[in-house]
Amino acid sequence: MPDLGQPSSYLTLAKGAEVYSCDSEEVGKVEYVLADEDADVFDGIVIDTSVLPGGRRFCDADQIHEIFERGVLLKLDRESAERLPVPSKNPAAIGENPADEPDSELESKLKRAWELISGKG
Repeated sequence: MPDLGQPSSYLTLAKGAEVYSCDSEEVGKVEYVLADEDADVFDGIVIDTSVLPGGRRFCDADQIHEIFERGVLLKLDRESAERLPVPSKNPAAIGENPADEPDSELESKLKRAWELISGKG
């Protein structure tokens, strides 16, 4: 793993920063940072995992070990990182009747990621 610089904050994390798994494998690059800067709440990042379309994955803030000046280190190994959810307009809901239940925190974050990617956020 290359030198990612000094520990930093989501506030300075730039698009294109490298993202590494806990087993030091590059899993992609930062595409978007999901945060409410006014409330100082960091939700996670959208990672571009492919040079081809369709490689975006959402990584929740709880799955990030540390943010550095030039990159991100995940708590996940490469295999787990490959199974991160795809941001989508309507993420799958778990429950007997999703219409009766409010969105989970993860579903809300995935929807916000989709809105950001699609230009609606």
